[in-house]
Amino acid sequence: MHGADNCRRIASLNIVLWVLIMLKTITKVGNSQGLILDTALCELTGLKAGDQVNVTVHDGGAVVITPIRQSISASAAATSAKDLIRRNSELFKRLA
Repeated sequence: MHGADNCRRIASLNIVLWVLIMLKTITKVGNSQGLILDTALCELTGLKAGDQVNVTVHDGGAVVITPIRQSISASAAATSAKDLIRRNSELFKRLA
């Protein structure tokens, strides 16, 4: 059991999901409105200040906020690319 009072267990077709229900209030932030993500919500989602999210508005006004997560860091991608080029340098020369 999850332990949080505001969690509901939804079971269907042997799939169990935990749904956390939180009531939030839109607050004024300068000339805009904002949604404050408290510490508990940030811990549950892994979000932190500066993270990018995708905001989708569905029919009926439902708003879905999805974290944009890199599957590989830029430095790891650069290292992998350099290694790939090094390992296949002869092939790349033949193809040029």
